Amino acid sequence: MTNKNIFNVFFREKPAMMLVKLNTSKSDIYASSLAKLIDCTYSHVVKILQAMEKAGLVNFEKQGRLKLLTLTKKGQEVATHIEHIKNLF
Repeated sequence: MTNKNIFNVFFREKPAMMLVKLNTSKSDIYASSLAKLIDCTYSHVVKILQAMEKAGLVNFEKQGRLKLLTLTKKGQEVATHIEHIKNLF
């Protein structure tokens, strides 16, 4: 089993990488750009983001027609821990 595969045993790859990408992004991120970054469909990303919003991990900030994504403090902490665990492998 490869290191990437063992990480996926503990975490679902796409949701985990969504948090990491949001945490490490240097520019504004929207659901559509996040979907491209993690190679996932827009609808799947939105569904996951809605669950993350309910869990207090992400915020949606309306900017015109678009919704800017930001991590909450709790979301930043979770993302940092996920990235740390990923780097152990």
